[in-house]
Amino acid sequence: MGSLLMAGAAPAAPAGLSGYQGAWVLAGRDCAEVYSAAGRGLSFRKPVDLFAPAFIISGQRIRTPMASCRVRSIRTVDGRDHLDLDCANAVASNDVRVIMTPAKDGTLTRYYSEQDPTGIAYRRCSER
Repeated sequence: MGSLLMAGAAPAAPAGLSGYQGAWVLAGRDCAEVYSAAGRGLSFRKPVDLFAPAFIISGQRIRTPMASCRVRSIRTVDGRDHLDLDCANAVASNDVRVIMTPAKDGTLTRYYSEQDPTGIAYRRCSER
């Protein structure tokens, strides 16, 4: 979907998203490979790596290198946040469900399904 920017005034984050605000990258990846500073936030580095395991949460929006999503609802089930998203890219739009939870060490874990016992860790990237 091209470079997506997290700058300027963002709509207020729903209570369930407040701990997730910011730019995230797969744990073990270098933030500088994926993001560059832009205004008061980070944007995807150009040229955009469409397959980078990264996303930006700003207000009620989640942006990946390939799509932009609006968070329609959040519900917590067994300690995991289930996000229902309305996502669009240059070709189509569709409904997406994401399951994640914040970890005590400041990372977040994204789960592939409700049955996924371990998930995959992402870390927040600093704006500097």
